[in-house]
Formats: sequence, C-alpha cells, structure tokens
Amino acid sequence: MEDIKDINWPDIQGSLHQKGYALVPNALEQKECDQLIEGYDQPEFYRKTIVMERYRFGLGEYKYFNYPLPPLIQHLRKGFYPKLAPVANKWMEVLQIPVSYFENFADFQALCHKHQQDKPTALILKYGVGGHNTLHQDLYGEVYFPIQMVLFLSQPGEDYEGGEFVLTQQTPRAQSKAIVLKPNKGDILLFTTNFRPVKGSRGYYRVNMKHGVSEVHSGNRYTLGIIFHDALS
Repeated sequence: MEDIKDINWPDIQGSLHQKGYALVPNALEQKECDQLIEGYDQPEFYRKTIVMERYRFGLGEYKYFNYPLPPLIQHLRKGFYPKLAPVANKWMEVLQIPVSYFENFADFQALCHKHQQDKPTALILKYGVGGHNTLHQDLYGEVYFPIQMVLFLSQPGEDYEGGEFVLTQQTPRAQSKAIVLKPNKGDILLFTTNFRPVKGSRGYYRVNMKHGVSEVHSGNRYTLGIIFHDALS
C-alpha cells in the first residue's frame, strides 16, 4: 500500500472539486488485491450477503464486512478521511448547506453512532458474466459523508471484459452526462456519494450524481467499496 501521506493530495482534491471524482493509480499492491479476493469466501469476515437480482440492484453479489474491519480497510478509511474532509466542507460551504465535517474519522464515526448508525458499510463486490450494478447512491441514514472510494481488485482486459465503472451527472435543466471509467487493478477511485457543487454564472449550484457498473462480458470482476458513514442498525 502506498503511504497515504505521499499521495498527491492537491491534485486529488482539485480533481474532486472540478469533476466530482479522482483516481489514485497504483495505490494497492497486487498481493493486497489478491488477498482481499481470497477472503471473499471466508464468511467470518462478513455480516450480510446481498444477491443483487433479488432487489433489482443488478446482477451480482456483494458482502458487507463485520467490525473489526480488516487492517488495510480500516487504515484506508481512517487515513483518507482527514484528507477528504476539507473538500467535503468546501462543498457544504459553497452550496450553503449547514453541515460541517470533523477533522478526524473517529469523531465522525462517533456522530454516526450517536444517530444509531453503527453497522459497517465497507463491502466487497463480485460480478460474473452478465453482472452489472444499476445506478444508485450509497446513503445509509441521516448522517453521511459526501465522498467514498472503490478499490479495484481485478485487471480489465485480463481478469474480465466489460464492467466499466459509470458515473452520471444530473445537471438541472440539462441532459444527464455519463462518465465511463476503467481503472486498473490496484487503483483507487474517489467519487461523490450523492452530489457535488458546480460553479455557474450566478454562483454554485448542486448537481446530483449516481454510480453503477456496466455489464461484464467475460471473467470475474472484484471491487471493494469503502464508505465513510456507517449504516442504521
């Protein structure tokens, strides 16, 4: 794992402000990705399994981790949060939303627990042939953090074909914009959980965003999502 302090945070924060997403390339080592995939079939790590087609979420399966989280996931959650909180606070400021995020993750998590949000939301996802994820937002209660991340554990073109990561931006009084990304194994993608500010001629306005996964044509695609807010009990 790349040292979090060595990531080019000014560029990452700038990309989040400008586009609502940012890529951290080669953040994880290949063996770290493989170890997370190997843990997929170890039930003691997880609190819940979701078969996506049962809920019309798409086609595939994902599993929510139990607390305590695996060390790598906890390290990323605690280490990335204080770098992202200034971006989140700037978004709230320019959109005039009366929300302010704590500087450190422990205080933010304590706020979640105060609102009965104490279930971990980190999850690992597996898609086979035909697998896909419909456009959605990961909101689990009243308290939320507006940025989340995905760890890409499989290599496109080798482990699977298709399965692009899709973001849609719903700008008021305009057609929706689709953003299609195909990060490599070991990359981390940071992106907005539900909305971001965009500067217009009369100041900033809010655009809603959703994310999903296009259909996998061959192979298996694994990713791991890290959401900073916890879920309701």
